[in-house]
Amino acid sequence: MAQVLEFKLPDLGEGLTEAEIVRWLVEVGDVVAIDQPVVEVETAKAMVEVPCPYGGVVTARFGEEGSELPVGAPLLTVAVGATDASSSGSDGAAADEPSGGSGNVLVGYGTGAPAARRRRIRPERVGATAATATVPASAPAPVPAAASALAPAPVPVGEVNGQVNGQANGQVNGRQGPVAVVSPLVRRLARQHDIDLRRLTGSGPDGLILRADVDSAIRHAGEATEAETRPAAEPVAAEAPTVHVGVAAPAAERIPLRGVRGAVADKLSRSRSEIPDATCWVDADATELMAARAAMNAASGPSGGPKVSVLALLARICTAALARYPELNSTVDTAAREIVRLPGVHLGFAAQTERGLVVPVVRDAHTRNAESIGAEIARLTELARTGKLSPAQLTGGTFTLNNYGVFGVDGSTPIINHPEAAMLGVGRIMPKPWVHNGELAVRQVVQLSLTFDHRVCDGGTAGGFLRYVADCVEQPAVLLRTL
Repeated sequence: MAQVLEFKLPDLGEGLTEAEIVRWLVEVGDVVAIDQPVVEVETAKAMVEVPCPYGGVVTARFGEEGSELPVGAPLLTVAVGATDASSSGSDGAAADEPSGGSGNVLVGYGTGAPAARRRRIRPERVGATAATATVPASAPAPVPAAASALAPAPVPVGEVNGQVNGQANGQVNGRQGPVAVVSPLVRRLARQHDIDLRRLTGSGPDGLILRADVDSAIRHAGEATEAETRPAAEPVAAEAPTVHVGVAAPAAERIPLRGVRGAVADKLSRSRSEIPDATCWVDADATELMAARAAMNAASGPSGGPKVSVLALLARICTAALARYPELNSTVDTAAREIVRLPGVHLGFAAQTERGLVVPVVRDAHTRNAESIGAEIARLTELARTGKLSPAQLTGGTFTLNNYGVFGVDGSTPIINHPEAAMLGVGRIMPKPWVHNGELAVRQVVQLSLTFDHRVCDGGTAGGFLRYVADCVEQPAVLLRTL
């Protein structure tokens, strides 16, 4: 006998309370293995695949792609043991999925048997599979109130059996009888567009009606309606153009502030509302820094390891400057009215991705040299581009470096990454006229800007920090004293 188990959205850690469904990885009727990823969700900090701790047949999904679910809300239900009943068909295939515990660790779920491979149930066996569940055919599994507004109703057992049987009796495309549709999403899409499923011929196995069939019917219906309402062609008269008065303007587009974009909005708003920030900036001659970088990379040879980036050198300069001015590597405890100076530097750097702006964190940057920092920046940047950063890799920063010069701009006033105390912004490095050794010359010039929390220090400290950074940029030998 099968047992219907409900899998709820687990606690993904880092204090997150909700997640957005980005993409379902399984359909209703799929056979899933223990620890198989079933849905891809996006939290305020990362995009992750959520594995299911149960093995069996997916009987219902809760929530559509793009919707948000709170932690603890149902994700899907699984008929555990249903695959055994479905394995007695004509092909004699035996189900090999175990129905034990999960091997992955999620908050609220234990560990147990290892994962098995995924197998999709054949359409002609959907009725037999559902019939083994302990839920009566006349009473589908109850849906908790928290997800009932978002969840498509599970397919009743009797309805699934009727679809398959009706299809076998040749009643699918007639005006009467059941319809060969398994997915509740396909049924709802058809209802929304007034599509009669009994008139459709399914392109799935054994005539099963798929979403593509409904989408095609919707397109054909739209083309037919347009053809009926299109006026006959008339000769163009030579007359003045008609001015349409009172035509409504197109509606404004509304984009939900959620996921990464919503988290960024909340953090920036909190930063501006809580932190009394101030900004100072200076132009620096980066010609010697660029020459030092070229020499370092040339000395490593063609196979001497990865090249040292400008961002890595600037990051190493920041850690040296923070050792001299620890006030800027701190945070403010507003409840206790205390400034908390932090013992180590966890350096965040701004990275632009397709999902928006993220700030990966280089842990213990004060213990690394430029080559080590550069390698970690490259690794985290690649994870950011592929959306594989974990929440832990996006939190815990103590100071942020923002290189907006990659966008082709010279300067900016950075917004502090709350609850940090400062951020260094770096513009593009470009040739400019500069007085060098008493003569006008073309040099590689960069603008550096520092936004700082005026509660943790005064302008003298901030100016000293920025001046030291500029000195290291102009004369990299200054940095040698701290290496």
